[in-house]
Amino acid sequence: MVEGISHMFVTGPDVVKAATGEEVSFDALGGCEAHCAKSGVCHFVAKSEPDCFRQVRELISYLPQNRWEKPPRVANPDPVRRATPLLEKMCDLDPRKSYRMHHIIWQISDEHKFFEVHAGYAKNMITGFMRLGGEVAGVVANNPAHLAGALNIDASDKAARFIRFLNSFNIPIVTLVDVPGYWPGVQQEHGGIIRHGAKILHAYCEATVPKISVILRKAYGGAYIAMSSKHLRSDFNFALPCAEIAVMGPQGAIEILFSRELANVKNPQDLAKLRQRLTAEYSEKFASPYQTASTGSLDEVIEPGHIRYKIIRALRFLKNKRVAGRQENRGNIPL
Repeated sequence: MVEGISHMFVTGPDVVKAATGEEVSFDALGGCEAHCAKSGVCHFVAKSEPDCFRQVRELISYLPQNRWEKPPRVANPDPVRRATPLLEKMCDLDPRKSYRMHHIIWQISDEHKFFEVHAGYAKNMITGFMRLGGEVAGVVANNPAHLAGALNIDASDKAARFIRFLNSFNIPIVTLVDVPGYWPGVQQEHGGIIRHGAKILHAYCEATVPKISVILRKAYGGAYIAMSSKHLRSDFNFALPCAEIAVMGPQGAIEILFSRELANVKNPQDLAKLRQRLTAEYSEKFASPYQTASTGSLDEVIEPGHIRYKIIRALRFLKNKRVAGRQENRGNIPL
């Protein structure tokens, strides 16, 4: 949609006023802001018509001619083994601090380019296209800078729709995980978070394209399962050494598991020390990526500086992936 001149609606302002008595302008009812940030109907917003045509050309450059072909490969001037030293800071970052996932994506992608889809809608989930080693890949990533990267109704719908689109056009899926869980609240529960949240699991399960995931910092609860875990037939699952993978965060877990012990400590300083010790023990025994790798749920714990190379190598290994009996036509319903 082009700002200022594009509008979409099923019933116009006059019909709305006649039927419901509500007075609303064209922009408020069906303008760019309404459909980009609220309804999610609009995927891209352009400042002008030339900018709109530029975005269309860029989008098409990532897509194959049809569902029977693969996306076009381009010459890659960016070294495959290019290190990403900036990502070394991930392991020094406080798990409670936010950051923009875009910076991670730019570091990993060829020439630091990323074409985002649905940028204004459900900002806690990032979707878009990038190239890795010259090959097109779709990105699905949590964004800790918005709602801590948690999964809610809108984010689940957004991700599920994009995953199905990627699967329809033979585009590999790269999932970057930093998720604290599903977003809590009465509004989410009454809005059907169970039903909507299941869409992302179903989309990952039915996808037959190469699927690679990297757990960057935290992956808790059912949201960990939903974000392309081994349980959803992901092909390669990596994690950073600082990743925490558990039913819930260590700090919340010890409050439940050791509630009696904590309640018996009256001295605030002793209580703080006990909490710190129990948190460290829980993280090491139950939330460590090495413990998860020992169960087969992770393929490798990797260094942050090697993320780009590991993903590209995995994509090349899966280049000719086939799933027996599941190569039929794949549609993409408007989730």
